[in-house]
Amino acid sequence: MAQAASAKKSGGFNFSVLVIPVALIVSIIFYKFICGNPTRFLANGDPKPGDYLALIYKGGFIVPLLFTMLLTTITFSIERFLTLNKAAGVGNIEGFLQTVKTALSNNNIQGAVDACSKQQGSVANVVQAGLHKYSEMEKNTELTTDQKVLNIAKDIEEATSLEMPSLQKNLAIIATIASSATLVALLGTVLGMIRAFSALATSGTPDPSALSAGISEALINTAIGIGTSAIAIIMYNIFTSKIDSLTYAIDEIGFSIEQTFAGKKK
Repeated sequence: MAQAASAKKSGGFNFSVLVIPVALIVSIIFYKFICGNPTRFLANGDPKPGDYLALIYKGGFIVPLLFTMLLTTITFSIERFLTLNKAAGVGNIEGFLQTVKTALSNNNIQGAVDACSKQQGSVANVVQAGLHKYSEMEKNTELTTDQKVLNIAKDIEEATSLEMPSLQKNLAIIATIASSATLVALLGTVLGMIRAFSALATSGTPDPSALSAGISEALINTAIGIGTSAIAIIMYNIFTSKIDSLTYAIDEIGFSIEQTFAGKKK
């Protein structure tokens, strides 16, 4: 199990390293060659009426950075959604827990192990590790009941510590984007407002084109940054809630295994 967890961690790390630069490259290409396509603009350089991609292009060089954050958030959200669904197993988690509890109450350890093999996923892996230790402690005649229960609890805790990193992987990136997207957007907003006020400060009649470009840059960056941050916050909360549910399920069944063993030995 330790080797499997290590392999998962290594694969996840490589995936994380690859996603961000690829997202940046895609964002730059989208910004320069799709949003910045010359056919989207009028002769004076203004976006054609109703062409929102051309309007986005006016947001300036901060836009590709915000697009990178947005694509990264979407990619990791899909990856986390698939991973957490796989961690829960192929069947209903509540039904699985009830099946294991029923098997334990009937002293049917093999039935509980078979349920874990059928369920699969991180929760089932932890439960199966606890059940194997349960069977091992039943055959042990040297330790006291309290020591045996402690060993079962320790084995479940170790199995949980191996599974938890795979559940929490990449959430830190989503959380970072949630807090930093608005700051990057604020940078774009400030730069846009600097351009706008510079246009007003020029001698003579202010250049309406330069003024509108500065204001557009400010508002576009703000809109994209707030939207990206909102998506990241929502997805982070959804995934942490799912992880809490899985953790609670592991704690619940782990406690049942320990109490069942302790009750049999009294």
